[in-house]
Amino acid sequence: MQILLVEDDAALAAHIVAGLREAGHVVEHCADGRDALVRAACETYDAIVLDRMLPTLDGLKLLAALRATDDATPVLILSALGDVDERVRGLRAGGDDYMAKPFAMSELLARLEVLARRNAPLTPAASRLRVADLDIDLASHSVTRAGRRIQLTLRELRILAYLARNAGRVVTRTMLLENVWDYNFDPQTNIIDQHISKLRQKITAEGERDLVHTVRGVGYMMREA
Repeated sequence: MQILLVEDDAALAAHIVAGLREAGHVVEHCADGRDALVRAACETYDAIVLDRMLPTLDGLKLLAALRATDDATPVLILSALGDVDERVRGLRAGGDDYMAKPFAMSELLARLEVLARRNAPLTPAASRLRVADLDIDLASHSVTRAGRRIQLTLRELRILAYLARNAGRVVTRTMLLENVWDYNFDPQTNIIDQHISKLRQKITAEGERDLVHTVRGVGYMMREA
């Protein structure tokens, strides 16, 4: 998931960022309410973790501004204001979930996973995908690039299709394990690196540009060079 963390406590923010990234998520951190509103308006995130008491713009006002523009990004409010009345205020303001500080990192991760499942699109995935001159037909299990037919294993096809559906966005190791291998744990092997390496060799002939790029320390991104 690509997550925007809005938290003005530097030490707590560093702890949350480290925990989210360790779990395989891509995280951007913002400590200021107005800056966070600009980022949320200009970028697309899978979820926002939002503190309430922020400099320049209160968290609930930030949330109200987002919802006023029909921004439906899931928002998990994380606040020291943890009594029932404050939780109700946060949820009625447009929050999708509310956690009180202090909190357990494992619970934060679990709640974000629930938000992601709840907001997953229900429309069927496209059976034909295209990135640059690479064409993928999932119905016939065929892949071509510039007219050249490419033979892939079923696993390689699933990896390629997942990267293509997320073209232009970072795909983390965890995302591949969950969506291609159906693992909900990291087997601590280089299985992904091996498959990506073979896939690159097959879809990139001499003179052709790489389409699968490594994002160091994070994962992979499929895009036209």
